[in-house]
Amino acid sequence: MIRFILRRLAQAVPLLVGVSLIGFGLMHLAPGGPLAIYTLNPSIQVQDIERIKAVFGLDQPVPVQYLKWATGLATGDWGTTFFGGRPVLATILERLPATLLLMGSALAIAILLGLGIGLLGAVRRYSVFDALATSGALFALSFPTFWFGLMAIWIFAIELRWLPSGGMYELGEEGDPLSLLRHLVLPVMVLALVITATWSRYARSAFLEVLGQDFMRTARAKGMPLRARLLRHALPNAAKPLIALLGVELPFLFSGALVTETIFGWPGMGRLFVDALGMKEYPVLMGLMMFTALFVIAGNLIADIAIAAVDPRVRL
Repeated sequence: MIRFILRRLAQAVPLLVGVSLIGFGLMHLAPGGPLAIYTLNPSIQVQDIERIKAVFGLDQPVPVQYLKWATGLATGDWGTTFFGGRPVLATILERLPATLLLMGSALAIAILLGLGIGLLGAVRRYSVFDALATSGALFALSFPTFWFGLMAIWIFAIELRWLPSGGMYELGEEGDPLSLLRHLVLPVMVLALVITATWSRYARSAFLEVLGQDFMRTARAKGMPLRARLLRHALPNAAKPLIALLGVELPFLFSGALVTETIFGWPGMGRLFVDALGMKEYPVLMGLMMFTALFVIAGNLIADIAIAAVDPRVRL
């Protein structure tokens, strides 16, 4: 197992290097370059631009800039923001708990509902429930996340006035868990909707494949109850593709969180990305890109380790 983990870690290093090279290159190819917020301002003089370049080290060759930036990433110095001069890493870490709360809640709900719907759809294949679950999943996957978010705000916040339309707390109620819960309901519901549809389809396919195996028919012939067959035999054997799905879904979960946080004004990393993009805060954008890449690679690594623990053949 240790050799398997080390091999996966070795494969992650060139991937991170590739992501950093592409991101750094795109930053320099963007209109105005890394200092677009200054160079695109007609009121700033050329001498001021040159002085700013010298301050941020942008007057050096691009390979030298990349090496300094990559070295800073490895040592924890991710640069400073253009506005305010705050450390980029500290700015990102401030928003991380809100994003983890949103993504973790949505993912937990989606897995529980998706597994339940998929298992019930596989057991009652071609039933009315299975047809409704399939239709509902196709409907959820056919519409973009922002549309569901706008509909949720219109119905539950504007028409019914049951829940707040955005933010994380009411003014003056910072730190109140009940206020946090009320503000969390709508974004989690919207983010979990599409993920639940995906999980239910994959779970149904995985369980259908397992239910048709010989060992399931043998367990049934021995008189084992349906619940015991599903929990002892079907669920462990159907877990491997679902664990792999968890690693693959992380990038889509991040993109969904970005849209959801923007719509509901949730103060997480997705909202920070949109704000930084509008202000052309390239150091923050680069930091978010690398942080997301690290998170996704770590998630896939954990999924690979979990699959190897469930099925030792994968280690070979």
